[in-house]
Amino acid sequence: MKNRQLMNYINGQWRRSSAGSYLDVTNPATAEVLAQVPLSTPADVELAVKHATAAFQSWRRTPATQRIQYLFKLKNLLEQNIQELACLVTNECGKTREESLGELRRGIETVEVACGIPSLMQGYNNEDIASGIDEHLYRQPVGVVAAITPFNFPGMIPLWFLPFAIACGNCFILKPSERVPLTSVRLMELLEQTGLPPGVVQLVHGDKETVIAILDHPGIRAISFVGSTPVAKFVYARATANGKRAQCQGGAKNPAIVLPDADPEFVTKTLAESAFGCAGQRCLASSVALTVGEAGRAFTDAMIEEAASRRVGYGLEEGIQMGPVITSQSKERINKLVALGEREGAKVLLDGRDRVVKEHPEGYFLFPTILGKVDPRSEIACTEIFGPVLSLMHVATLEDAIAEVNRISYGNMACLFTRSGAAARKFRYEANAGNIGINVGVAAPMAFFPFSGWNESFFGDLHAQGMHAVEFYTEAKVVVERWP
Repeated sequence: MKNRQLMNYINGQWRRSSAGSYLDVTNPATAEVLAQVPLSTPADVELAVKHATAAFQSWRRTPATQRIQYLFKLKNLLEQNIQELACLVTNECGKTREESLGELRRGIETVEVACGIPSLMQGYNNEDIASGIDEHLYRQPVGVVAAITPFNFPGMIPLWFLPFAIACGNCFILKPSERVPLTSVRLMELLEQTGLPPGVVQLVHGDKETVIAILDHPGIRAISFVGSTPVAKFVYARATANGKRAQCQGGAKNPAIVLPDADPEFVTKTLAESAFGCAGQRCLASSVALTVGEAGRAFTDAMIEEAASRRVGYGLEEGIQMGPVITSQSKERINKLVALGEREGAKVLLDGRDRVVKEHPEGYFLFPTILGKVDPRSEIACTEIFGPVLSLMHVATLEDAIAEVNRISYGNMACLFTRSGAAARKFRYEANAGNIGINVGVAAPMAFFPFSGWNESFFGDLHAQGMHAVEFYTEAKVVVERWP
């Protein structure tokens, strides 16, 4: 596999891209080049859409009970190959093996839920809405749809979209992050083994030029996207301006509130995993801890001790708890943001910069970092760092904490740690975030619930997963009929 030039998967065949340039795919733990990914051209997108459009005519007429048979086969293949896939995720993304297995398990759950499409796609009807007139609602597939997915979950996030899209009768084009294309390549190879008809699922590698070609192509009806907020805004604006439906997940600045009655040991371990798991590179990472009242000092000391004890290194090695960030540029950006926090008056309580994993000195490693006395009005308090950095703030009351949660422009997740049911109810009712955790550090919805997100964290109306996915990938057709 090493240093090979990757190909697109179009109409059931692996085809060399017409791209004139390639990017190196690098293992962030070792800086080793794993492969080269093509920066596909609009001509490659055109070819994929052409074959998807042709395939759609027969795929939409394939009964849902038959469509899901390919998903049953895919589920079994994912189970059989989960260890290999986890190694791929770790090598190209930097996660630990356990983190990679965890994201793949969540992806498999989505496949399982999508297998229920014969029931999930059901419409409804009424007889005699007027004398001798019946009315029906049917759900029909949208057509050719595409997903543009990020680097941080190369296994799970494509599986947020693909199973629901094809189970609903659509044809699907995947454009994975050019930083982590290998997991998607293997996913296509497994789909080949299911016997899925050519053109139903296709893979086109590329960068911004490829994305724009997808957004502008009139043959693509719907766009799913996960990434940073600025890019999510761009994708949503361009897709909708071109008449497409779009669901665009953006960035986050997820606060976790700690009340004085919360269990200290449980909170410390849970928040450390939330903040530093996946090197902080997930949209559900707790990046701000707000202690309330007397919860402050003891929590700070315990969190520093817990964070400092985490083993950082290559994720395939035994006992490693945190891997590298994705690129050297990401490492540099995170370091600059920590320095910005210092200039704004925050105190570096635990400094993870300028440390090296001696076994892998070329890796893009940062160690857990904790900033104390962060001003809620500072730039660092409002900026998505997307790295292993936890900012600590302190307020007097739960009401003050909720006010700080609601002041943040993002709204992906907010968590509360408490033993009080009344406090929990107040928080879940008043906090302006789409995913709420109560004594949970990563409030990731199961596949039969939508992955919600509010404010600057999401652009669109229907989210990934659950019934939202079914509604996003289908159009409602209402039939009013009379038989005189």
